[in-house]
Amino acid sequence: MARVQRIVAIDISRGLAIAGVVLFHIVWDLEFTGLISGVARHPIWLVFGRALASTFMFLVGVSLVLAHPGTIYIRAFARRLLKIIVYAAVISVVTWFIFPNSFIYFGILHAITAATIIGVLFLRSSVMVCLASAVIVIALPFIVDAPALNTRWLAWTGFAEQPPPSNDFVPIFPWVGITLLGMAAAKLFPFDKGRRCASKPVPQSLLARALVWMGNRSLSIYLLHQPILLSVIVPLSWALSILQ
Repeated sequence: MARVQRIVAIDISRGLAIAGVVLFHIVWDLEFTGLISGVARHPIWLVFGRALASTFMFLVGVSLVLAHPGTIYIRAFARRLLKIIVYAAVISVVTWFIFPNSFIYFGILHAITAATIIGVLFLRSSVMVCLASAVIVIALPFIVDAPALNTRWLAWTGFAEQPPPSNDFVPIFPWVGITLLGMAAAKLFPFDKGRRCASKPVPQSLLARALVWMGNRSLSIYLLHQPILLSVIVPLSWALSILQ
């Protein structure tokens, strides 16, 4: 999407989501290093993490519709898709070295890749088609499961009865359904009005500007925040263990 056409509300929403991801991983890292306990695996905290993933998957659908209003811009689409594919592969490789038993074989970036490819097929579909497809995609994994799919090569579909462990698992079913919901919402919402207002200045509050900045750089923040956090939290845990 052209910079002048960005909609502030969407950037703020993405900024809030990536801020939530950073907070989620701060807690995860603190528990991983033994500095806290009983929080990262708590059901409420896990629901918070799923809500963050849902927000990103929903915004993928909204962004797809906004980025290709009249025609599909093939070069921009392919460039963005290739970037996400490469970063998803890098995350799989890096986490395989660090967490070989629970590496990320189909995490949020893998799901965004799949949602982008599938979503483009619905760009010219009606709101009702997007909604009906979303309901089917979201509902199916709660109805269908198969032990034969309990491998990393097949669990990404979402139909595995017992998927292999992973530090981040976001399978196609049901998560791409949330992207289709985002596409339906973007088709329903009067975004033409939003585009006409998009050139207005960003709200001047420090918080709003910070969230817009984070929303514009959410992918970079996602890729870099964990190495930065771990580079601080791991030495801190070592220092505290020595002092004790």
